[in-house]
Amino acid sequence: MQDIKEKLYLLCLNFIEQRIHTAETALEQSREASNDDTKSSAGDKFETTREMMQQDISRNKRLLMDAQQNLQLLNSIKETPSNDKVRNGNLVYTSEGVFYISISAGQLKLDGESIFAISAASPIGNLLIGKEKGASFDFNGKHYLIKEII
Repeated sequence: MQDIKEKLYLLCLNFIEQRIHTAETALEQSREASNDDTKSSAGDKFETTREMMQQDISRNKRLLMDAQQNLQLLNSIKETPSNDKVRNGNLVYTSEGVFYISISAGQLKLDGESIFAISAASPIGNLLIGKEKGASFDFNGKHYLIKEII
């Protein structure tokens, strides 16, 4: 079972590394475009374009920061042992699906099985955290029963 968690960890790591690369590339392109445009614009058009580019740079910086924080979180849960209560790093089998409490990476396919990588801060993650095997809860009109925590 630890092998499954290791594979899920690597899938999430790949997901977050791609997000970091994409954000870094977009940030660099935004900066280059901003530098190129300042050489040839004038007047009100210049100010509007410059502000739009600055907003684009700021948005890409936030995306990069968010991705880097997710990477730190992911690294902090790499070696999470099984526990009686759900916490970050656990793989949780429920009556309605399997959840890897880590980062919000969405649905992952592993050996033909769908597993949802979710953040503990997500609505369903928030409901799972601290629950024990055999506990149940309702979410979006569905009843969930925790079958196993790894």
